[in-house]
Amino acid sequence: MASKVYFTDMRAEPGNNLLQKLKKLIIKAGIDNIDFNNKYVAIKVHFGEPGNMAYLRPNYARVIVDYVKSKGGKPFLTDCNTLYVGNRKDALEHLTAAYENGFNPLVTNCHTIIADGLRGTDEQLVEVVGGTYVKQAKIGKAIMDADIFISLNHFKGHETAGFGGAIKNIGMGCGSRAGKMEQHCDGKPTINLTKCRGCHKCSTQCAQDAIYFNCDGKAVINIDKCVGCGRCLGECNFNAIHNSNNSSVKLFNMKMAEYASAVLRNRPNFHINLIMDVAPVCDCRSANDTPIVADIGMLASFDPVALDKACVDKCNQAPVLPNSQLAEQLAKHTDLHEHFKNTNVNSDWQACLTHCQELGVGEQEYELVSIDKP
Repeated sequence: MASKVYFTDMRAEPGNNLLQKLKKLIIKAGIDNIDFNNKYVAIKVHFGEPGNMAYLRPNYARVIVDYVKSKGGKPFLTDCNTLYVGNRKDALEHLTAAYENGFNPLVTNCHTIIADGLRGTDEQLVEVVGGTYVKQAKIGKAIMDADIFISLNHFKGHETAGFGGAIKNIGMGCGSRAGKMEQHCDGKPTINLTKCRGCHKCSTQCAQDAIYFNCDGKAVINIDKCVGCGRCLGECNFNAIHNSNNSSVKLFNMKMAEYASAVLRNRPNFHINLIMDVAPVCDCRSANDTPIVADIGMLASFDPVALDKACVDKCNQAPVLPNSQLAEQLAKHTDLHEHFKNTNVNSDWQACLTHCQELGVGEQEYELVSIDKP
């Protein structure tokens, strides 16, 4: 049976605003069917890398928070630390970035918890039922401690995933640093000896005794002993440990599907996508480019797969904006008849949604229900 996806456009007549429309949307989509009373509710958002101006404003998160609280729930905003070097690689920098971008309790009316802890190593191993590439997903502990999971997602392009929507925010976003490495990479970490300070902290986290120190006191990884858990990445304060053995694009997307499956299984969940400021790349960048299409609307569903597919279709029906990466790509390459594939030609979003469907996360077939007046 086709999943229902509810839609409202970005028009706001006098006496009405987008925040009011968002509240109306989630109610029409059936969020009331969830029993929030006295339950911990993880609201997964992306706080945006400082310097990026396309991330969702915290005002939208406030709508969800206030509604959950009105139903007796205990909401908190959350995300996990990044694998790459930036301003969100540990909980202190991550919280600072969130506050800089407006996600503080005075605005959002709730607390923010970085789900995988100070160094990105506070994780829970979660079985991936039916997983082909991941048997146990490494998920931020606070996310798995929650009774209910809600994702609030900025729908935009992505260099590898094709687009970033609900599934990416859930699968990649909820992985600990080691979990992100498992999705991004098909290998084991290495050490940049020029950055290594010889502090020995990485070895304290290695359960396999795979890290030794050379005659210069610099860390070296014994690849035969290493199991690729990635805990040493979170422990290094000097960004000396990295993994450059990237997964194929298809494998990356399928692992992301398996992580999303692990996060959502066996608990109530609900999802909202906002198609606005549709930059060609992720909000993890410290800058954003011209949107590839104009703002389209807000969509909500209990099915994150149907939700993402509906957003893809909405974007593909929209005219291409001039002076955008998509317009430039179309001028240089053959039209692949799909906006996100044309924007990032090496991406493969279809592999992710197809694998999600195989895992029982959701269905690509959907019924779009507009809540706007005819």
